[in-house]
Amino acid sequence: MTPLERFGLSLLHRLDPERAHGLSLSALRSGLAPLAGLVTSPRLAVTLAGMALPNPVGLAAGYDKNAIAVSALTRSGFGFIEVGAATPFAQEGNPRPRLYRLTADRAAINRFGFNNEGAEVIAARLRARAPGPVPVGLNLGANKSSTDRAADFAKVLALCGPHVDFATVNVSSPNTEKLRDLQGPAALSALLTGVMEVRARLPRQIPVFLKIAPDLNGDELAAIAEVALTTGLSGIVATNTTLSREGLQSAHRDQAGGLSGAPLFEKSTRVLAELSRLTEGRLPLIGVGGVSSAEEALAKIEAGASAVQLYTAMVYKGISLAAEVARGLDRLLAERGFDSVAAAVGSRRERWL
Repeated sequence: MTPLERFGLSLLHRLDPERAHGLSLSALRSGLAPLAGLVTSPRLAVTLAGMALPNPVGLAAGYDKNAIAVSALTRSGFGFIEVGAATPFAQEGNPRPRLYRLTADRAAINRFGFNNEGAEVIAARLRARAPGPVPVGLNLGANKSSTDRAADFAKVLALCGPHVDFATVNVSSPNTEKLRDLQGPAALSALLTGVMEVRARLPRQIPVFLKIAPDLNGDELAAIAEVALTTGLSGIVATNTTLSREGLQSAHRDQAGGLSGAPLFEKSTRVLAELSRLTEGRLPLIGVGGVSSAEEALAKIEAGASAVQLYTAMVYKGISLAAEVARGLDRLLAERGFDSVAAAVGSRRERWL
């Protein structure tokens, strides 16, 4: 982290977290934030569900909800980025305040509730963007007031799918009432069947991933793995935020919402490893939850992930973290005798089972 970035973070941390979030996006759009550019090497290059990634370190959904800083983010050292979540119609989300820093825990709690400007506005921005150096995906959500939430995901994909490189079905946010009920096998199978029918009509057959919760038990994970394999999904993102509050120290630890950041690392990595065991390499997995270093990125890969995503750690370490993790991962792979990311995938899965 440069002195300028450190100073900028210190200023942002004096502000309300949601206002700081918005200002960080404005800084990116205005060219005020440091951009690392493309970070890659023969060792880091990954093929994920047919997409060529310069490195396996991605940006998780939730940071750029409305796709306003895509150009800058694709030049920030990430190997791929995900924007959104987008819902068919614009919605305000839950009342403020709805974002809390848990500094002592290197974590955050949010209960945004899919606040976004709606799929049509986001689709227009994605359509107008210049081609960038890394794949850009969209997280698909459902409106809180919808009478058919399963259909919402297909609607967003129909509008935005022609303008992205991949899409992620998000049925695992804890901040929209009863959304997680769609993770049940019957509901999930019907939902994904509708999404895949829309994908078949897109100009390009983009990969479609499913993002799951970290709070599922073994039987629930097995059911999801089966549905994912039978519906033709391209992969699984493990995981979203958790409802657990175990071991937290910060004053905001009892706030409602999803917990992200360092406390999620172990829980999400165990879910990832179990999914890797269940799917036996038949589906690529993306590891999310608590990644803030090259060592943690490699741990996710060794547990079964073909790529990783981060977000909350940037609150504490800045946008330069993406490049730092990617370069550190390149070094660690070399030190451990791996000539590629693919060679390391699942190599220490048993550690987490």
